[in-house]
Amino acid sequence: MRPFGELEAVVMDVLWRRGEAATVREVLAELAASRSLAYTTVMTVMDNLHRKGALGREMEGRAWRYRATRTRAEHSAAMLQDVLSAAGDRDEVLMHFVADLDADAVASLRTAVESARQAQTS
Repeated sequence: MRPFGELEAVVMDVLWRRGEAATVREVLAELAASRSLAYTTVMTVMDNLHRKGALGREMEGRAWRYRATRTRAEHSAAMLQDVLSAAGDRDEVLMHFVADLDADAVASLRTAVESARQAQTS
């Protein structure tokens, strides 16, 4: 999975923050406060994200309503999996990663690992 481009990431951020499906016009309206974009630019980006599988869509009237196919956390986890898969020595990468974490992040990681273990044995 390739990381999102700059405008793709901005569009995904809008959809993740909304937590519900949106039309191109609705996304454009949210972006208008910080960017000057053409409707067709946002439409093309959202269509590309749909073709890549990041967005699902349903026709509503004459417009598509787009929704993220994964949550932000699910997307981030998939990106981490891709990094680990491409790393070569997965254990060494994980050791370096954990070594750079602060105490709170290590505690969160321990909790996540324990939860995953319990889910696997259930």
